[in-house]
Amino acid sequence: MLASGAAYTVDPEIGDYPDIYYRADATVQFGYESGCDRDTMLTLFEQRGGDPSRPGKTDQLDALLWRAARAGEPSWPSPFGPGRPGWHVECAAIALSRINSGLDIQGGGSDLIFPHHEFTAAHAECVTGERRFARHYVHAGMIGWDGHKMSKSRGNLVLVSTLRAQGVEPSAVRLGLLAGHYREDRFWTHQVLDEAAGRLQRWRTATALPAGPDAADVIARVRRYLADDLDTPKAIAALDGWATDALEYGGHDESAPTSVATAIDALLGVDL
Repeated sequence: MLASGAAYTVDPEIGDYPDIYYRADATVQFGYESGCDRDTMLTLFEQRGGDPSRPGKTDQLDALLWRAARAGEPSWPSPFGPGRPGWHVECAAIALSRINSGLDIQGGGSDLIFPHHEFTAAHAECVTGERRFARHYVHAGMIGWDGHKMSKSRGNLVLVSTLRAQGVEPSAVRLGLLAGHYREDRFWTHQVLDEAAGRLQRWRTATALPAGPDAADVIARVRRYLADDLDTPKAIAALDGWATDALEYGGHDESAPTSVATAIDALLGVDL
């Protein structure tokens, strides 16, 4: 990237250290992954580990490739002098060293859309010449607790191990998470867990019946909803409907309860 002009070294007389930065405009397609305009990029860049005000940079959005060694910080020898790689180029280098080309699917939390995944793609594309580092992106929404996004720094994590120690079934935890679409930001609450535990019990009761409504239609709908960007809320609603019909009206299909239970296990990973 240095050789091609896509990166440059900050003059240490201006920026104190000879850090190496990547030019945000080095690839013409920069910005396609996030779809953000420049103002939004600058806001997120500053909030999520960027340094738009760093003296010596040619553009506020230029991203750190190599951080020259500082006292008290980890560093390694390199052709650029001792230091350590920037966050985004680490992931690009790891991916390319393992698969030698772009990814079919790259995933992560929605807070990684920009700048992390944008610059990871830009670094990799700059080196390889590929126009799309990842052909598809899957970004999960943030999970909050007590009015704030869960984070180690805030100390408001709800750990599965803690729930398990409290006697909560793993299937209930999984159903609670599946009740919201994976792309949506949402809060984890006691109500979410209580509703999931109640749903789990209803499904178990319904699938333990000697017979029930026809299973073919509901299983087909669950498959269709999951094939549509993993729409788990719609899949769960379809299964809720079948369970309600089975419990309130019964049915004549003796194979239906087992078929539905098998589908729930296979398609949602929920063991009844």
